[in-house]
Amino acid sequence: MPFDPRTLTLYPDQPGVYLMKDAQGTILYIGKAKNLKVRLKQYFAEHGDQREMVPYLTAQVEEIDTVIALTEKDALILEHNLIKQHRPKYNILLKDDKTFISLMLTHHKWPQLRQVRYKGKPKNDGMYFGPYTNALAARQTFDLISRLFPLRQCSDAELMNRERPCLLYDIKRCIAPCVGKCRQEEYDQHVAAVVRLLKGQDKEVLQELKRSMQQASDALEFEKAHAFLHMIQQIEHVTQVQHVSHATAKNCDVLGLHREADAVLIALLFFREGKLTGAEHFSFHLIASNDEEIIESFLLQHYKGATLPPSEILVPKKLHQQQSLQELLNIEIHAPQKGKKTDLIEMANRNAKALFIREQDARSLREKMLLDLQETLQLLRFPRRIECFDTSNISGTDPVASLVCFIHGEKDKSRMRHFKIKGVDAADDYTAMKHVLLRHFTKVKEKGDFPDLLIVDGGKGQLNIALEVLRELQIATIDVIALTKEEARHDKGLTQEKVYVPYRKDPLLIDPKSPLLFLLQRIRDEAHHQAIAFHRKRRTKRTLASTLDDLPGIGPVKKRRLLQRFGSVKAIQEASESELKKVPGLTRADIEQITKLKQRHA
Repeated sequence: MPFDPRTLTLYPDQPGVYLMKDAQGTILYIGKAKNLKVRLKQYFAEHGDQREMVPYLTAQVEEIDTVIALTEKDALILEHNLIKQHRPKYNILLKDDKTFISLMLTHHKWPQLRQVRYKGKPKNDGMYFGPYTNALAARQTFDLISRLFPLRQCSDAELMNRERPCLLYDIKRCIAPCVGKCRQEEYDQHVAAVVRLLKGQDKEVLQELKRSMQQASDALEFEKAHAFLHMIQQIEHVTQVQHVSHATAKNCDVLGLHREADAVLIALLFFREGKLTGAEHFSFHLIASNDEEIIESFLLQHYKGATLPPSEILVPKKLHQQQSLQELLNIEIHAPQKGKKTDLIEMANRNAKALFIREQDARSLREKMLLDLQETLQLLRFPRRIECFDTSNISGTDPVASLVCFIHGEKDKSRMRHFKIKGVDAADDYTAMKHVLLRHFTKVKEKGDFPDLLIVDGGKGQLNIALEVLRELQIATIDVIALTKEEARHDKGLTQEKVYVPYRKDPLLIDPKSPLLFLLQRIRDEAHHQAIAFHRKRRTKRTLASTLDDLPGIGPVKKRRLLQRFGSVKAIQEASESELKKVPGLTRADIEQITKLKQRHA
């Protein structure tokens, strides 16, 4: 179903990245925002985002995921990383695949500061700082550092061949290591100061600039004071700590946890090659364990036997069983208490809290909607668990039915069922529906596992069939309704929906814009799609089986041997010639006939 803009009120109002996905889960667009909730609302507002591609994009969106970042700068870098990883359809991809600018101090006796761009992992030819999202700020800071610290700016070849200092020495921009005008210790001090500044660890430069700015302001030299302010702002921008491109998080997962009462949400952030590349979350309810036990159990279940495990996992709490878990999983597990890695834990915890609040609010809204549904349809029970049936056939051939289940307004795939209809007149929709309902609810009665509400796709006739089946089985604890569109259409046109309830002659008409109707349509349409998909699968299988029967030389015995060995007609089609030769009694001519069959259905 299309994304419901009303759910945007549940999204966080923090900086981060949003990923818009279609029905298959394919990422269509990745964007960043200072305020995720406000930005996403602009896509669906009448006079919001005016870009031409937006209507085409929002028409395909069925799900929007978010990853919260600690700063806007983190959000920008994360957006950049994810776009290059997933290459979404509606994002601009640079043809030259440019990356953000970085600063590098070369590995040399006399290190040189350079501006570089690199793809993939940085080379082992220097100490890298960045990447920096604002290229202009990075270049201005490079110029500023060049003025503050007199490191060489010449190439290695010039350094080796120069016989006298260049102009930069005369204007105090270089201390000329090329001709021995400085000592190694003096040069190394300047290099160490540059490193501290770029790591955001040296505040002395900023303090000195602030003092100079204040002195210029006191002397009424406002242009000079503004220049100092500009320098300070650029240094603060470049030295801002980055969390989504993190040198210490080469290949690790970061676990965040948020808990309220017996409900817990775990958020995982994935860092690969030092970059945040994705996130995932897991919800748990009715949990009695403490946080430490939850983390230990989760790590064991999630990472045991993982095909591509990380080399390290960061967790928010020190674990008593940490050593044992490390040995079992063969993964380093750390609970950082200080340093930059604690910022990664903070980011994961923020994502866990935001997702928890969003899920809990969504659950509350769904419960309110279900209460409204109970009142509107005059149901005797709160419809916590809803089951819906639909049938499908073409002129009575390959008749099937499907059952979908929704709990608290969300689809439960584990309870989905498909039925083959045999031994009855499947061309009669009433007979087919009665047959399926009898089969299903006979088993349900034995287990005592009843739904709260049963929905059948159809009109008054289907409703009466469902009521008749429940009376026959003496089941009186299930509410029943029937839902149909005009002329039994299953398109998305604005046709009038009809809801039939027991002991009422005329159908109920629900406002087309009502979220209650949206929920009922979503359940009914899911059942319809499942029935059609299963019917198509059955029809295709029967067609292939019929084709196999018609092959010259393939009689009942050979057909039985083929099916015994391969299990299905599809597996026979996919079998190689050498595998077919292993079937007893199969001749060369038979194999050629099967190969032709495969080619016709390729």
